[in-house]
Amino acid sequence: MEKKFIGAGLLAGLIAGVVSFVFARIYLEPVVGKAIDYEGARSEAEEALAHAAEPGGHSHGEGGEVVSRAMQENLGAGVGNLVFAVCMGAFLAVAFTVLWSYLGNRYPAMDPRSVAGALGAIGFVAVFGVPFFAYPANPPAVGDDDTIGERTGAFLTITVVSVVLAIAAVVLALWLRPRIGGLVSSVAGAAAYLVAIAITIAVLPSYSEVPEPVRNDAGQIVFPGFPGDVIGDFRVYAITNQVILWTVLTITFAVLLGALARSSKATDTRSVGASQN
Repeated sequence: MEKKFIGAGLLAGLIAGVVSFVFARIYLEPVVGKAIDYEGARSEAEEALAHAAEPGGHSHGEGGEVVSRAMQENLGAGVGNLVFAVCMGAFLAVAFTVLWSYLGNRYPAMDPRSVAGALGAIGFVAVFGVPFFAYPANPPAVGDDDTIGERTGAFLTITVVSVVLAIAAVVLALWLRPRIGGLVSSVAGAAAYLVAIAITIAVLPSYSEVPEPVRNDAGQIVFPGFPGDVIGDFRVYAITNQVILWTVLTITFAVLLGALARSSKATDTRSVGASQN
């Protein structure tokens, strides 16, 4: 049965990846295109400003794109979405398998689909919600190249810590459940997670690196700063994309679990009938 759970998770992830990519291709990629266009125009403005300051200098244009924009927004983004979604499907399936091996034996009347739904919500918060709150996603051209290593390290740190703390919170809630009841134990686990993650975020560094306007020596603006509406749209669509991915993933996985449960019951019924005959 464990292999079937993993297979269900992978299939659910594949479906969720396709759906989320369609959304991203329609809504998110055009915003990314605007950010890339801004980055190119800003580079030209900075180069022109530097050339004006040094009339005898030479302009060094960058080479052509190694990978075309069309390739990036179609094949690149599609593969990225699918790989991430399938990995999350495997993660959800493994978490469900471990948790159900405990809950299924102790609470036979519990619906596995409700467990899958709870895990999907926890996964969304731990894997995406909290890291996004700490370090909101930015479109291209936002962020200093010199700090990209630090920012990546901080983001990976909060993601790993968030997942580990979520697992600890679930273990705490399960340990408290027989003692103080399901609802109170769930609230206690969630509260412990929030306190721990708030401390973690407070300890980690923060970054605010939205490009300011380009100014000449006289202080005049020769090129505007990064447009705030592009950042806002990018973040809204990024959140929506992840909501779609995790919703489709969780619902599909729960539906597949229901089909597996019905198939298992039908097999058991046939086995019982055959033994009686």
